[in-house]
Amino acid sequence: MNTQTTPSPQFYLTAPAICPYLSGEMERKVFTHLVGPRAAEMNDLLTQGGFRRSQNIAYRPACEACRACVSVRILAGDFQPAKSMRRVLATNSDIIATLGPAQPSTEQFSLFRRYLDSRHQRGGMSDMSALDYAIMVEDSHVNTRVIEYRRREPGDGIAGTPRGELLAVALTDMMSDGLSMVYSFFNPDLEKRSLGTFMILDHINRTKTLGLPHVYLGYWVKGSPKMGYKTRYQPQEHLTARGWELADPTRDV
Repeated sequence: MNTQTTPSPQFYLTAPAICPYLSGEMERKVFTHLVGPRAAEMNDLLTQGGFRRSQNIAYRPACEACRACVSVRILAGDFQPAKSMRRVLATNSDIIATLGPAQPSTEQFSLFRRYLDSRHQRGGMSDMSALDYAIMVEDSHVNTRVIEYRRREPGDGIAGTPRGELLAVALTDMMSDGLSMVYSFFNPDLEKRSLGTFMILDHINRTKTLGLPHVYLGYWVKGSPKMGYKTRYQPQEHLTARGWELADPTRDV
């Protein structure tokens, strides 16, 4: 397969495979390589066009008979947290979030394995090794950062790097129009903290602070219970055949 940079990206189509979200469905993806000096620009354009990034690949669903996967982006400037979300923020007020370079660590991988073993034992990532994790984090030709979420310890915030327990991690692309949450994971034993929700709320606040409009959440899959949480963050836009359109929260369930 040719991975050399060319003036225009080259797109490829995967063979049919079993859909991981909807029983009885098959999935196909169209993908291209994100490499070379234009990778960041292409990542912006493709993400705005409904693609997602995984390492140096940008992909989107190309299923023949199913349109259940819908690209979602939150309108950060208009977002107001619901009462339950404000409780999540209060519960996690003892967390320090640190934005850093896309560099893996043994501590991150240990948390990543705990998360997979608890939440995704049969998923496509279930057998990932430390090397696989390092590649997932580092193999990026775009502006990617790691956000670590740690429990506050005495002395944190005064000087140096936070030293508390690592509770959650987000791999995030910094884009021209917002932030794209590529992958996130957290301590599965701390269910009462709702760390997945907390990380999304933190990304919304970061996007507001940057003066940018969008937080890209990837795909909402209609009919898949595991993806239903993405419609909680309103207002949001869904990518349709007519372009990005404001979603109706009473209809998109």
